Amino acid sequence: MQNNLFIYNSLSKKKELFKPLHAPFVGMYVCGPTVYGDAHLGHARPAITFDLLFRYLTHLEYKVRYVRNITDVGHLENDADEGEDKIGKRARLEQKEPMEIVQFYINRYHDLMKRLGVKPPTIEPSASGHILEQAKLVSTLLRKGYAYKTKSGAVYFDILEYQKKYKSYGKLSGRSLDDLYNNTRLLQGQEEKRNVFDFALWKIADQTHLMKWNPYPFRNGYPGWHLECNVMSTKYLGKKFDIHGGGIDLLFPHHECEMAQSKAAFGEDSVNYWVHNNLITINGQKMGKSLGNFITLEQLFDDPHQLLKKQYTPMTVRFFILQSHYRSLVDFSNESLLAAETSLSKLFRAIEMLNKISPSDTSTIDIDSLKNKCYNALNDDLNTPILISHLFDGVRHINSIVDGSSKVDNSGLKSLKELFNTFVFEILGLQDEPNANSNEKLIDELMKVIINMRQDAKNRKEFEISDKIRQEISKLGIIIKDRKDGKPEWEITS
Repeated sequence: MQNNLFIYNSLSKKKELFKPLHAPFVGMYVCGPTVYGDAHLGHARPAITFDLLFRYLTHLEYKVRYVRNITDVGHLENDADEGEDKIGKRARLEQKEPMEIVQFYINRYHDLMKRLGVKPPTIEPSASGHILEQAKLVSTLLRKGYAYKTKSGAVYFDILEYQKKYKSYGKLSGRSLDDLYNNTRLLQGQEEKRNVFDFALWKIADQTHLMKWNPYPFRNGYPGWHLECNVMSTKYLGKKFDIHGGGIDLLFPHHECEMAQSKAAFGEDSVNYWVHNNLITINGQKMGKSLGNFITLEQLFDDPHQLLKKQYTPMTVRFFILQSHYRSLVDFSNESLLAAETSLSKLFRAIEMLNKISPSDTSTIDIDSLKNKCYNALNDDLNTPILISHLFDGVRHINSIVDGSSKVDNSGLKSLKELFNTFVFEILGLQDEPNANSNEKLIDELMKVIINMRQDAKNRKEFEISDKIRQEISKLGIIIKDRKDGKPEWEITS
């Protein structure tokens, strides 16, 4: 299949035609979760965004090696070089081993991702499983003169030394060294840093630190957060690979530091395309554990939360996220989730009707044009809102076939079914949910009873009763449509 996929590269700040380094093989690395608590709505967005990209690249017949890591050590509380290890702190508070915390939340994360229809990555490495490789990379950076060891034994990346040769620190994020110098605090315990903006490659652990290693030639300690992804991405994808993804909140300092480390170690950038999804906010503020304003996925699906009017199915949440472009900011609200729920119900109802349609001898619908529009939307930087609008054009075609105002022949019907199967199920990753489906069937059966009662009233010429049934149903947000063939249809509007 011909590739016309354009994707926005955060490094060049523009859309670029996607050209794999070693087609048909594609290497993609995405920063995964730090497993010290339950996944929330904010975690769902990168998971679904890069699941979509994984699915579409696979659909385009690329052989994708998708690596998504597990951060289980080194991610400190303020996302930089200070504070307690997030997992270590949770373990201390719960009086458990750190790896108990890690395993518990990995299992829960996997279960939630499965419910969201997110495919597992090809490889899922953990930071703690690659300590020796990280120590080796630190040694390489020391040997090349881009890192230095302090009296305490800690190792820092020397940004000024790096800038002398490459002059590229800040290129990804748009930060300047002057800004960093003026806006970065020198924290307690970091007095040995040469420059206030240098970042840690290897930290020395104090007696209270639960996770520490002694890889030769480094003392009792643990790796810096930025180092981990460099090691795991290049180990499994090579020193040069196609796509590095993650949330835009990782752009700085995490991805900027990764880019500097790889260029210092290997002499070139490791990544061809840097791809970032935007955030989900709540009341205009980033949703996150550290801010205490998050809604876990379990709360969305199963348990009540004070901000929720009701529970939502995983597919409603997935559809809610896909309704917005991955680079746009999305603000959470019950209203937007309810609207997504209604739209998704209409989509699945149309697909159900599509499977009951009998073909005509002729066709009045241009399905090839609709198909091309769907591909064009995805090829334009994964524009799922436009794709979904085209799919609802297809829904209108289905409704017009059902009410007799349009016709579709056998070949066209087959193409229409393939189109919805490809874009709705295969690429967007939406799927029928047993509980939601059973509820829909119950509603469908109830509406059949109501429509039959209304029809009986009309047959008896009791039009006042017939109209009253229609009016009362409309108050519930359900419209009954009288078709030309005499078979009424109903639709939920709100």
